[in-house]
Amino acid sequence: MVSDREAAGGLARGVRRVSPSEAESLLDLGYFYVDVRSVEEFHEVHPVGALNVPVMATGPHRGPPSPAAFLSLMEQLFAHDAKIVVGCATGVRSLRAAELLLVAGFTDVVDQRAGMEGSRGAFGNLLEPGWIEAGLAVASGPDAGSLAALQRQGESDPARARS
Repeated sequence: MVSDREAAGGLARGVRRVSPSEAESLLDLGYFYVDVRSVEEFHEVHPVGALNVPVMATGPHRGPPSPAAFLSLMEQLFAHDAKIVVGCATGVRSLRAAELLLVAGFTDVVDQRAGMEGSRGAFGNLLEPGWIEAGLAVASGPDAGSLAALQRQGESDPARARS
């Protein structure tokens, strides 16, 4: 059963969850936005300045969540005390990613609960607008936050990525 606090966007399974506008405010306070959707989804549209670290397996043989690969790259890119907001399409994958990060020892992880597209009820009704509908800044296409760019950065200078 979900508590009133969880339903209001507080803590869910130990994860602090915030609205898109609250997530944007955290970015102004020095948080990194990590988009955990697929590379293709990220290239279609993503928050300006977001970093793409998919929590699901990528490539032609997509499969179940790949926590080891996700955590490995996150640990290359960030110190465990880095300020991180995670987001996805609807808040499902990002909640899972936030839980994985907290279990792995990351200490300041926040989930953007409505994702890019908004959270929906069992019958498809919009429960909360997402990043796009909230009118927040978006970009598209590959950029410095794309997975390939982050992998190159992590391999060449992990300390730079973690600062």
